[in-house]
Formats: sequence, C-alpha cells, structure tokens
Amino acid sequence: MHDFTYKNSELYAEAVPVRKIAESVGTPLYVYSHNTFLRHFNAYRNAFDGQPHTICFALKANSNISILKLLAKNGCGADVVSGGELHLALKAGIPPEKIVYAGVGKTEQEIVQALRAGILMFNMESSDEMLAINEIAGRLKKKAPVALRVNPDIDPETHPYISTGLKESKFGIPIEEALEHYKLAGKLPHLEIRGIHKHIGSQITTIKPFVDSLQKVILLAKTLRSHGIAINYIDMGGGLGIPYNNEHPPHPSELSKAILPLLKGGNFNLILEPGRSIAGNAGIFVTRVLYLKKHLGSEPDQPEKMFVIIDGGMNDLIRPSLYNAYHNVLPVKQNNRRKVISDVVGPICESGDFLAKNRKLNTVSRGDLLAVMSAGAYGFTMSSNYNSRPRAAEVLVKGSKFYVVRERETYKDLIRGSKIPEFLK
Repeated sequence: MHDFTYKNSELYAEAVPVRKIAESVGTPLYVYSHNTFLRHFNAYRNAFDGQPHTICFALKANSNISILKLLAKNGCGADVVSGGELHLALKAGIPPEKIVYAGVGKTEQEIVQALRAGILMFNMESSDEMLAINEIAGRLKKKAPVALRVNPDIDPETHPYISTGLKESKFGIPIEEALEHYKLAGKLPHLEIRGIHKHIGSQITTIKPFVDSLQKVILLAKTLRSHGIAINYIDMGGGLGIPYNNEHPPHPSELSKAILPLLKGGNFNLILEPGRSIAGNAGIFVTRVLYLKKHLGSEPDQPEKMFVIIDGGMNDLIRPSLYNAYHNVLPVKQNNRRKVISDVVGPICESGDFLAKNRKLNTVSRGDLLAVMSAGAYGFTMSSNYNSRPRAAEVLVKGSKFYVVRERETYKDLIRGSKIPEFLK
C-alpha cells in the first residue's frame, strides 16, 4: 500500500528515517515516496493493459512539478481543471495529446491556452461553455476537440462535498439532456466531438457506482453513434478511494475486471483520471508537538482529554476541518506510554483547526514528531497562507536519499507581489 514503515520503532520513508528528514528540513513538511507513487500508477497501467486507454493523473490531488515529472516519465497523462494546472502539466513534460481539461468555469484565456497547446480534449459542462469554446476556436482558426461531461445521477455514497454525479451537483449535463447538447455541438463548425466524460465523485470504496454510471454512459454512446455522432473516447473520470481508516476500497485490477467487459466490442478508447488513489497514501504530513494542555472532564464520568498542540494546522492540511476527514496519526518514534484521549490541534486562530479529534493516542512530549498519514493527495494543493503562515516544504524520498522538491516559504514570500500605493509611502 505504501512505503512508510517502522524499523526498530522508528518511522521510515522508504530507506530514510523520517526524523532525519525533519531535522534537516524542519517542520511542518510533506514527505512523498517515489516508490509508492510509481507502484500506484503501475497498478492502473497493468490493470488496463490490453484495453486502449490513457491514465490522466488528476493534478488537483498533487501538482508538485517533481511528482508530475515522475509520472510523465512513466507515460502518464493529466487531468487539469485550470490554466495553472495545464501550465504545470506541460512544464513537467506531459504530452498535450494526453491532457484532458475539465471544470465548470474555464475562462477565455484558459481556453485559448489549451487550444494553442493542442490538448486531447475539453470536457465541457454547459451549453454556454460549448458556445464559448466554438467562438474562441473560430477566432483562432482551430477545431476544438471536445467531450460533454454528463451527469448520470448516480450516488457514489461518499461525502456530499466530493459527490459530483447527482442531479443537484453543479457538474455536468443531465444525461437525459445529453443527446440534444451533442446535436448542438455537432452543428457548431469549430468543435470536433471526440467523446463522453463522466466523474461521479471521490473516495468511492465500492465498484457498483462505477459500473452503474459506465453502463449509462455506454448506452448514451451507442445512442449518439446511431445519430451519426462519433464517440471514440469514454472518459470515466476518477474517484477510486483509499484506506484512510478502516475502508477497503477495490484495487484497480478489481475495477478493470468489472468494467472492461462492458467496453468489449465498443471500440472505445478509455480515459481514467485517478488522483487520490495514486497520490493519497504516497505522502505523509510531518509535524512537531509544541505544547500539551490537559482538559479534565466537567462531569465525574468524563475522561480527561489531552490537547496536543502542533506546529502544523488547517492552513497546511485542511481536509479534517473541511470534511471532518480522518487521517491516521502516528508517532515518528513509537513509545509504550499510556494512551489518552487526545485532540491534535494546530496553531491557527480557529476552533475548527484540528487534524484529529478524540483519538486514543500514546502520550507524547514536547518536541515529539507526529506523522499524519495518507496526506499525499489534497494536502499541499489545498494549503494556504491563512494567519500569514508560510506554506510547508515538500520532500521526495527515493530509496536511501531524499530531495527537497519545494522549499519552505519565507516571510518574504508573504508579501511577494504586493504593492504599496504612493499615498502610503
């Protein structure tokens, strides 16, 4: 699953003690495993071998340029949702013909950027967007390769904030309206229809939602072909979950076993957009204990609670505060001290600043290092400078060596780009 393991009671990232990295680079920081990233990517590549396909890593999960270069060198494509992500994907060496561009709010500048780059296709999400892409492509004297993102109204049984395939979602076009939208696209002179896109959500831990939604999409593809609309690509999105706690999500090989028979004989090129399932367990967030504060229960039957105050906060890793997401918290150095109910909280001036609540953890001391597991996806990419905190460093480990792949921000970075008007000087 990942390459973060204990050796002689000390947590290692591949062959490097996490303690050694923290002592060298400081905390808080993100630590990624080269081997884990590669193994997770290869799990998809091997699972779908034999079916024409492109694996497009979802940059929103982790967009560090070194991670993207690692994936690009091994044949990975990219799923991007902004001009910035497109820029990073191209800089990392991902071929434009392996890049798909989703998102409900593409700007004119971003559409121009993608057309000039020559991406595989836009995944369009509204008729207004369709008309805009056609108009911009016409001005550039280009044909825009497109697919429509359809909403199959399938419940992925995940957190509502990361569920995108239901009718009430802002994403996609209701599947029952797709034929009319495709007919409109077919009449627009500067669009080239290439496929159908769907993405029903994230952190999905069962096969059934993928099967149910793909069946609907394949039926739509057959209907479109019967109307003379060529569908060569089916982009089934991403969303395969990872084990954060006690989940048992399917392996990519189980996913392929379930869906490849559905594609048989259809002559489709399959696009997959994994993000979390490649990056999530390939990274940890390392933080240091600053202080301890004991809270005695207000009632006789209430146990004491320990507030473990750390140097990492919700600005560094917002998932627990935003989604009430669970991340396992492990000591970098194991101990046999008594367990106590603990809240692991950060220094941010918000009551919602926590990385774990009501966890039974071994007692820690000031200066101890903690590893917040499964933090390789939606960790750094969602981080911010809230409370004017410089963002954390990122480190990539390969075997017995580690490399700083993003330096820790400094106070100077907090005012980079700021300008003071003359009347304040």
